[in-house]
Amino acid sequence: MTYANLPAPSPEQGLSRYLSEIRKFPMLEPDEEYMLAKAWADHGDTDAAHRMVTSHLRLAAKIAMGYRGYGLPVAEVISEANVGLMQAVKRFDPEKGFRLATYAMWWIRASIQEYILRSWSLVKMGTTAAQKKLFFNLRKAKNRIGALEEGDLRPENLERIARDLGVAPEEVVSMNRRMGGGGDASLNAPLSADGEGAAEWQDWLTDDDADHAADYAEQQELSQRREMLIEAMAGLNERERHILTERKLKDEPVTLEQLSEVYGVSRERIRQIEARAFEKLQRRMRELAIEQGMVREVA
Repeated sequence: MTYANLPAPSPEQGLSRYLSEIRKFPMLEPDEEYMLAKAWADHGDTDAAHRMVTSHLRLAAKIAMGYRGYGLPVAEVISEANVGLMQAVKRFDPEKGFRLATYAMWWIRASIQEYILRSWSLVKMGTTAAQKKLFFNLRKAKNRIGALEEGDLRPENLERIARDLGVAPEEVVSMNRRMGGGGDASLNAPLSADGEGAAEWQDWLTDDDADHAADYAEQQELSQRREMLIEAMAGLNERERHILTERKLKDEPVTLEQLSEVYGVSRERIRQIEARAFEKLQRRMRELAIEQGMVREVA
């Protein structure tokens, strides 16, 4: 499977034309998607694979739009999203019981993030795992509180973001400046220089089919994660399950002191049981995610 017959975004073509082209490809019904996936998996039917890819180009572009503001050409980010989409189609197993959109969104995001990490220098971005996490979550945190267009953040917004992301305020300031402050295109900016009446970002982002696919994928993702959590929790013993539920899954966690009184052991012992149970839970959740194709196994 190659890019040969796929529309591709380019500076020469113009992004608005690309977005118009990919809107022409129809969405697939569940039964139709299943039959195409089987034709590709069982018989290597490239036409079937091509239809699965083209029907999800809008989803790939929509996810790519969420990574604007990293100082990289939008056309290139979309191209990387399409690479991830093609990888997803190649590996998609329709017998798993979930839709291609759910599976593909993981590969699309991974491909985009790998591209961004390759493109940004480690000096500019930061080298630690915490800095990389901050790099990918800062814009989302700013958007959540309506501070996406701020250059240097206002003190109250800075404190809130630092608290939400669990980092020091000075780290937020440093990363925000590295990323160029606001640096995001307005949703009302025209897609092209066509003048009066030109399509705007907002016009495309509110596309019903693209929104429906993304919403459906996110709903299925949440449903799968809940099922995986239930299965992973079942692998813990009763005490581990109870302690982890009380400490990690409640809106108002029970204190170590309270649990130590329940079980007649020290607070430190409760902390140890909690840590061990959480490690077991994380390990099992990752195993299940790999089994279901939701993440890639790292060699």
